[in-house]
Amino acid sequence: MPAARYDLIVIGSGPGGYVAAIRASQLKMRVAVVERDRPGGVCLNWGCIPSKALLNSADTLETIRAAAKEHGIQVGEIRADFSHVIARSREVAEKLSRGVRYLLKKNQVDLIEASAQLTGPNTVALSRADGKTPPVESIEAGRILIATGSSEKLFPGMKIGDSLLTSHEALLLDHLPRSIVIIGAGAVGLEFGFFYQAFGAQVTVVEMVNQLLPGFDAEVAEELRRAYARRGVRMLLGHAYRSIARNGSAWSVTVEGEGERKTLQTEAVLVAVGRAPLSGGLGLEKAGVELAEGGFIKIDETFHTSCPSVFAIGDVARPPLLAHKASAEGVAAVEIMAGVRKIGVDLAAVPACVYCEPEVATVGLTEAQARRSAIEVMLGKFPFRANGKSVAINQTEGFVKLVASRPYREIIGCQIIGRGATELISEVTLGKTLEATALELGKTVHPHPTLSEAIMEAALAVDGEEINF
Repeated sequence: MPAARYDLIVIGSGPGGYVAAIRASQLKMRVAVVERDRPGGVCLNWGCIPSKALLNSADTLETIRAAAKEHGIQVGEIRADFSHVIARSREVAEKLSRGVRYLLKKNQVDLIEASAQLTGPNTVALSRADGKTPPVESIEAGRILIATGSSEKLFPGMKIGDSLLTSHEALLLDHLPRSIVIIGAGAVGLEFGFFYQAFGAQVTVVEMVNQLLPGFDAEVAEELRRAYARRGVRMLLGHAYRSIARNGSAWSVTVEGEGERKTLQTEAVLVAVGRAPLSGGLGLEKAGVELAEGGFIKIDETFHTSCPSVFAIGDVARPPLLAHKASAEGVAAVEIMAGVRKIGVDLAAVPACVYCEPEVATVGLTEAQARRSAIEVMLGKFPFRANGKSVAINQTEGFVKLVASRPYREIIGCQIIGRGATELISEVTLGKTLEATALELGKTVHPHPTLSEAIMEAALAVDGEEINF
């Protein structure tokens, strides 16, 4: 059967792939997307979206509890149907997956549900995926964009099952474990830690590094540690995983830290120690596509691989492994292909968010990173406990920390921990993209009362001009 011919083949329909395909179609390319699972990829179906639905359920539960205690609102016994919580998250993911399918069709992008493998610089072989037979055996294109994303990491010898979970299985687990050990205190581990604790599980977080959120600002990490301690979450920081064994109906997890080994007994274990690029099994060698360290596909600043006709974006290409970074790279890659853009994506202006409670968001350099780079730093910090809206809604945990450089007070970074942090960070991200100064941000009139005033006050604090603290 002859191959179908396209201008661009996108392998993967996650937030990088489907966005790239739609933008390419807008630029008058004939585009096909090859997806072996569901439209929307890992993020929409098994990551960002369903997990945020779960966290919203946990936040709603905590809001009801707080209302009963703080606002004079009388409620009866508070009970949660955990299986319904999981089912709702799956419904949310399914709805958005259908939305991606619709968007691809609306933009005249051919969605081919199949597994893909490169057979050359311009050809892709198709095979069955999820019981579906592809319409043709192979397709051709002038260019190929790889956007296959990443998958969960496991320790050697681990086998998923019997309540030994990664984030994928946790999204399907329809009963609440009485206790759970979470290995890894990054974004995924802490988000699920908040979720399970809110519904009543006994949560223990194990992290090899001596702080939560390794690589994040140390002050933010400590503020979050205190918040989790108040919640009753047990945290074993500076403890490394050593082994795991089934012990009847429970798990025995052995960790080592502070000069001794500890064995933790738990009903469930969640492994959240990072993700690995999905670069295997794609036939990259047949197109001469080289890999970099860690299994990432080697790319240049314009997303070209070592094969001139093959491009790569998102998790499969380079850190940070973030959905919005993949989307931005997808748009940039196809605009470069079309000749309407020359530069890629400034990774220093890509924010990172953690949707636990309190939320954490960061963009640019931390104080420590700036100082290590010999940048003369100016800092502005403002606590939410001094913000009127925060007090009014009883959400006073956390602070905004702005990092600026001398002598012009240019914004080079920001860290926020507190209610709404993941929404607030976009203001500073815009400021950084526009090369704004702390003075410009601080002199911008912000509505009152809002959480965003904390950003204004932190910017004013760079020069000691904050008003409300």
